[in-house]
Parts: sequence; structure tokens; C-alpha cells
Amino acid sequence: MYFDSVSAALVMDGHGPYVWAAYGLSLAVIALLIVAPVLRKRRLLRELRGEYRRQQQSESASSVELS
Repeated sequence: MYFDSVSAALVMDGHGPYVWAAYGLSLAVIALLIVAPVLRKRRLLRELRGEYRRQQQSESASSVELS
């Protein structure tokens, strides 16, 4: 496809808003698919660290009670 100017490329004979909205939505979905697992991994690691700390604290508290 060849356009005479940037504005002609943006308008695309009246189809521009639909085409650019589709590109924008597609890029947003792809970004979400990339970012969501990273955020989920961070949350899981944070929860596991907290669980590990609670487990360590309960083990140390029970060893003090046994002494």
C-alpha cells in the first residue's frame, strides 16, 4: 500500500480509525500477555517468601517451647 502523505496513511480512505483501533487493541493484548505472567510470578514469589518466613518462625517458636 502506498500513501501520498502521513495523513493519508492515518485516514486510509475512511478506514483508518478502524484499522488503527485494531492495531492498538492487538498491541494492548500482546502487552498484557507479556506482562501478566511476570506480575503473577512476582506475586507468587512474594507469597512463598512470606510462607517460608512464617514456617521458620513457627519452627523456632516450637523449639523454644520444647527447651
